[in-house]
Amino acid sequence: MGLPTFFVRLAGCNLRCSWCDTPYAQKPLQKWLSLGEIFKLWEQYGRLPYIHLTGGEPLLQEGVYDLIDLFLKEKASVLLETNGSLSLKRVPREVVKIMDLKTPSSGMDRFMDYANLAHLDRKDQVKFVIADRRDYEWAKERVFRYHLTVYTQVLFSPVFGRLDPRELAEWILKDRLLVRFQIQLHKILWGERPGV
Repeated sequence: MGLPTFFVRLAGCNLRCSWCDTPYAQKPLQKWLSLGEIFKLWEQYGRLPYIHLTGGEPLLQEGVYDLIDLFLKEKASVLLETNGSLSLKRVPREVVKIMDLKTPSSGMDRFMDYANLAHLDRKDQVKFVIADRRDYEWAKERVFRYHLTVYTQVLFSPVFGRLDPRELAEWILKDRLLVRFQIQLHKILWGERPGV
């Protein structure tokens, strides 16, 4: 967060989180960009060193693996944000994986693929999006059960407009959790707008 980054948002998602903030990305779009067109856009924006692939769910599109390889060959740092329901087995180790573990308030917690934890290391992140105290306790229990802070980074993020960020920060501090508090910086800087 906070570094100049080239975002590629891939459409289509296999989950329907109750608090999804990108519902426009759930369905596949009619307009398709080729790998070459995406690459040219990246060049136009100055070949930023960080490429963030997000969705929807990027792993639903077979072409994402060619896109990853394209940017890795250019020595870019590739970050992949995934909802945690699809296997990470084919994602190259050098890709920074940001994997959600969906909390109960999402309504999608039963779809998580916990086998994905075996594909994470210290550069990767497990993200919990938290709407209320129940989500927080659930996430805290998962952090300890799977020893997440031992081998990966852990992010706790409040659902925008539903949980006061200060309240979540206070819970984390009170419990002395070794997790990173995260907010959606783009929503603070530019407001909540689709496509930002």
